[in-house]
Amino acid sequence: MSRSYRVGLIVPSSNTTMETEIPAMLHARELVLPERFTFHSSRMRMKEVTKAELEAMDRDSDRCALELSDARMDTMGYACLVAIMSMGKGYHRESQRRLQEVCAANGGPTSVTTSAGALVEGLQALGAKRVSIIAPYMKPLTRLVIDYLEHEGIEVVDSISLEIPNNLEVGARDPKAPAELYKQLNLKGVDAIVASACVQMPSLAAVPMIEQASGLPVVSSAVCTTWALLKNLGLERRVPNAGTLLSGKY
Repeated sequence: MSRSYRVGLIVPSSNTTMETEIPAMLHARELVLPERFTFHSSRMRMKEVTKAELEAMDRDSDRCALELSDARMDTMGYACLVAIMSMGKGYHRESQRRLQEVCAANGGPTSVTTSAGALVEGLQALGAKRVSIIAPYMKPLTRLVIDYLEHEGIEVVDSISLEIPNNLEVGARDPKAPAELYKQLNLKGVDAIVASACVQMPSLAAVPMIEQASGLPVVSSAVCTTWALLKNLGLERRVPNAGTLLSGKY
């Protein structure tokens, strides 16, 4: 008999992709493995991807975790990579610890991952020390992402900033677009490609396409978050057509 797991999603109010790509991956996994998943969201207000809005939104994450813990989640994912990274180097550890404490104090202890922490951990699991990334952010925010990753020992060789401040516009992009964009990246000596350093920028369809064309492991924030959620649940990290990290080897 297969078990069903409740996955809590802490989501920026304007994000439309986390609740699309993460369920898509875990439902694809259901076709090959016995576990089943349900998804439950709580939202933090955010419309424009600016440092001020990101900081205000992050303050709202405690409320979201509290609400979700009322429904007793088996694990939770916080989906705004740049919000965490804009709060200071290493902040994903503080955020995850604080949100877990909120859940425990409410009688619903559970594991929490952030997309920022998941990207770091996923790249480290691959042994990737040098990467090139695609991001939808304004250049100063992409710089924060680069500095954050480099603080964690992951060198960013090259990056593309699409400079789209409106979060709805980011979510409306073609999921296959990164399969063309990545060709503009310098890939010399890199260990992996980050097809989307943002949980809102769709890229799931492009991940296997870029892997096949480049011969390199390819991840996204959503792929890494799914990997981390499965890791926190103690389940096999295997999802069809979601790239090397979710091949089951890691």
